[in-house]
Amino acid sequence: MTTPPDMTRRVTMRDVARAVDMSPMTVSRALRGDQTVNPDTREKVQAAATQLGYVYDTTAQAFRTQKSGFVAVILPSINNANFAETYRGLTDALVESGLQILLGSTGYSVEKEEALVRQLLARNPQAIVLTGGHHTDETRALLAGARVPVVEVWDLPSDPLGHVVGFSNADAMTDLVRHLADGGRRHLAFLGAEPETDRRGAARLDGLLAAAADLNLPPPKVIAAGPAPISMRHGASVVTDMGRDVTDFNALVCVSDPVAFGAMTACQRLGIKVPEQIAITGFGHFEVAAVSNPRITTVGVYASQIGSRTAAVLQDIFAGQTSPQFIDVGSELILGETS
Repeated sequence: MTTPPDMTRRVTMRDVARAVDMSPMTVSRALRGDQTVNPDTREKVQAAATQLGYVYDTTAQAFRTQKSGFVAVILPSINNANFAETYRGLTDALVESGLQILLGSTGYSVEKEEALVRQLLARNPQAIVLTGGHHTDETRALLAGARVPVVEVWDLPSDPLGHVVGFSNADAMTDLVRHLADGGRRHLAFLGAEPETDRRGAARLDGLLAAAADLNLPPPKVIAAGPAPISMRHGASVVTDMGRDVTDFNALVCVSDPVAFGAMTACQRLGIKVPEQIAITGFGHFEVAAVSNPRITTVGVYASQIGSRTAAVLQDIFAGQTSPQFIDVGSELILGETS
C-alpha cells in the first residue's frame, strides 16, 4: 500500500517514484507509455499515480520534443449538426493516435477566427484545421510564419494554405437547380444569411445564380434573413412576413435544411401547399430533412467523411508526408417530397 504524500501540496513525480521505489526517470518513461519499459512496471507506476492522484504534466515533454500532443480545430459553430459530425469523424479516427483536439468556435466571424488562430498558435499545436477557405490577411500571415501544417475543410479554396478536404459549395447547387428546372420551376428565390457573414452560403448562392444563367432561367430573387447563422426561426419568419406572396416563386431554395424546415412549416400554417404551390429545398442532409413531413429535397454532404479524411491527412503529415493533399469528397442531390 502506497502512503499518500502531504495533500496540502501538489503530488509530484518524485512522490510516485518514492511510492514504487523507482527513479523519477523510469516513472516518467512509464507514464508517457514508453514501450521500452516493462509492461508490469508501467502498470505498477500507473496504479500508484492513480492512487496518489498524480496527473502527468506533458508541458516539459512538449518543450523537449517540440510536440504538444494536440491538434487545433476551428469550426464556425458547435451547434450545427453537420459540423458536429465532422468533429466526431475527426476525433473517432484520431482516437488511436494519442492526440487530443483543442476546439475553437468562430461564430462565422473571420475576425474571431484570426484571434483564435493567434491564441492557438501560442500553444504550439502540431497542426491546425480551419473551416472554409476565406481568412483575413493577418490569419494567412500568422499561419505562414508559424509553419504549422494547415488543413482547410468544407470548401475547395482556390488558394489553399496547405491541405484541403472538402467540396465545392457552388458546384453542389448545379444538380439541384437542374432538377427544379426540369420540373418546370423557373422562378427561383434563394433564402440565406447576409452573404458577407456566411462565405459557404454565399458560394451556394453563386452556384445557384450560375446554374440558373446556364439554364436560361430568370435571375433568382435573393432574400437575406440576417447575419449568419440563420435557423428554422429565420426561415419561418421570412415566409410569414411574405405571406402568400411567396408563391410568386416556383421554388424557395434555402441555404440549409433547418431554414427550409422553418419555411415549410410557415407555408403549412398559411395554407400554402408544398410542393404543389411552391417547392422548398434545403442543403446539408440534416436529420430534420429526412424526418419532416413532407421530406425535404436537399443536397447531401459527407460531413463525417470530411472529418475522417482530415484525420487521415493529419496522420500522413505526422508520418512525414509533406506534399499537399487536395481531397474533394463531393456532394449529392437527395430527392425528397418538397420539389
